Amino acid sequence: MDTVLFLKGLLGNLLLPPTNGLLLLSLAALFHRRRVGFALALLGGGLLLAQSLPPVAGWLNETLEERAGPVLTDTRGAGAIVVLGSGLNLDAPEYSGDTVNERSLVRARYGAVVARRFGLPVLVSGGQPRNASRSEADVIADLLEKEFGVPVRWREGNSLDTADNARFSAVMLHDQGIRKIVLVTQAFHMPRARRLFEAAGFEVIPAPTELSTRREQPRNLLDWLPRTRALQDSYYALHEWLGLLWLDVLAGLKRLDWL
Repeated sequence: MDTVLFLKGLLGNLLLPPTNGLLLLSLAALFHRRRVGFALALLGGGLLLAQSLPPVAGWLNETLEERAGPVLTDTRGAGAIVVLGSGLNLDAPEYSGDTVNERSLVRARYGAVVARRFGLPVLVSGGQPRNASRSEADVIADLLEKEFGVPVRWREGNSLDTADNARFSAVMLHDQGIRKIVLVTQAFHMPRARRLFEAAGFEVIPAPTELSTRREQPRNLLDWLPRTRALQDSYYALHEWLGLLWLDVLAGLKRLDWL
């Protein structure tokens, strides 16, 4: 499993910014005296520039948020809220240990809001990252209970990716007769997460948060200058699109009885 995850991560990084553009520039250096080298250099530089522009990053995320579902207003029939982890800041000295990173905090905070608003029990899902002292589930659950005052009934701390989140959450909740859930994650992550949880046997009510493109202000000329935050946003959006494409590939192989 470690080898599979390593290869999956390696391939993903090669296809995602900034490595995708840097790889093309590296290839251009090998052909620097040929026209193909010039073309690769233009393509690599242009790709890095495009992915660093806020309008491009905003469009990439908008294509995902359009599939995320509306703001949550109704949880009828749901038996639990599932909050997905998304990483930790390791050994943070000001917290005397591992704590949530920005993405996990965003999800935990909205999970607390949903739990208070609708009174459903909470499951937190997230495994233990490499070199971490605890699982994401334990760190986020402690945050919810101690800082937000929201009790956590289930802690799923074995998952290594979103597919595991869905599979292991199903093991815990299906035994309790729960097959309809409220799923809390960021809007850009929701389409893939929802698809995986539905494949695991859940009926999903999406509860997307951080709906960034729905509150964007009118753009000005400065927005067409490259920014590191836009490059990061492009990374997350393209990561999700690659994940959705991979799910389509797997579904096609299964239809052909190749899996």
